Amino acid sequence: MPLEKPGALVWDAKRLRIATNAAGVALWSWNVDTDEVAMDSRAHDLWGVVKNGPATFEELSACIHPHDADRVKAAFAATRSVLGAFEIDFRIMHGDAVRWISARGQGADAGVVDRVMFGVFLDVTGRKQAEEARELLAGEMSHRVKNLFAIASALTAIASRSAATTTEMARDLTQRLTALGRAHDLVRTIPGQGEPRAALLSDLLAVLLAAYDKQDAVNGRVQVCVPEIRVGGTAATTLALIVHELATNSIKYGALSAAGGTVDVSCTSSDSEVALIWTERGGPPVTAPTKPAGFGSKLVIQSVSGQLGGSISYEWPAAGVVVTLRMDKARLAT
Repeated sequence: MPLEKPGALVWDAKRLRIATNAAGVALWSWNVDTDEVAMDSRAHDLWGVVKNGPATFEELSACIHPHDADRVKAAFAATRSVLGAFEIDFRIMHGDAVRWISARGQGADAGVVDRVMFGVFLDVTGRKQAEEARELLAGEMSHRVKNLFAIASALTAIASRSAATTTEMARDLTQRLTALGRAHDLVRTIPGQGEPRAALLSDLLAVLLAAYDKQDAVNGRVQVCVPEIRVGGTAATTLALIVHELATNSIKYGALSAAGGTVDVSCTSSDSEVALIWTERGGPPVTAPTKPAGFGSKLVIQSVSGQLGGSISYEWPAAGVVVTLRMDKARLAT
């Protein structure tokens, strides 16, 4: 087949279809008078709609995620008054799965032919999931930074109450911060190692909680009494996050916020489950929270169920909160 001469018509319907398929572009048209939406086969697959001939916008709206439906309807109704290009991102339900679609076209009746507006659909699910993951990571990092500031502030206050001189206070505070650093080293996964690091549950808790204790995690305000249970490197990181959240809440609002408050950490173990019980005493009187759970609490719940295959429950006697953390024993060892 001879090469076509420069300037020859190469963008015929067949070749345009090859290009749009390569780019993952789905085509749609919307009759602004009849409200009929015609779609190509790729668009039908994207929406999960099996229909011969055009569908109405109302019929397609039934597939739109309930949280986005009103916004999308209002946005499409306004497209004819929008100057220039428009782009609307929204979710649709495809069976039990959620997909993100980007609808793009020209507003203000630009390019309308015989009362029909034209545009494209793009599947942007991957991009949206990546954005959500980044937002979750940013939220987690922000939460951890805030917790670090709260921990540093609380540890400074504790050191200032018990120290007679600035030198003694500096030494006390340095010891506590050093204990936090040791905890980080204990649970940190080292890249390139064939086997994940493991630690005894008692050692992990002792190191994590030593910074919150006036003396140490055995004889001071924090009592740890747990059987000899191995915690794998992956689970140790998750457990450290949970313990830090509990300790931070205690030092902000619970037993460790009061001079005489104590925390007891005990544990029971069966063939399949490990139950860690966190019991606070001697702090301010507590009541069950009435506000929705904050980011830290949600993160703890997700971590326990997602990574440790367990659950977390709270009891709120006036003497102090009791937290029961149930974990799958096999997952705890990973």
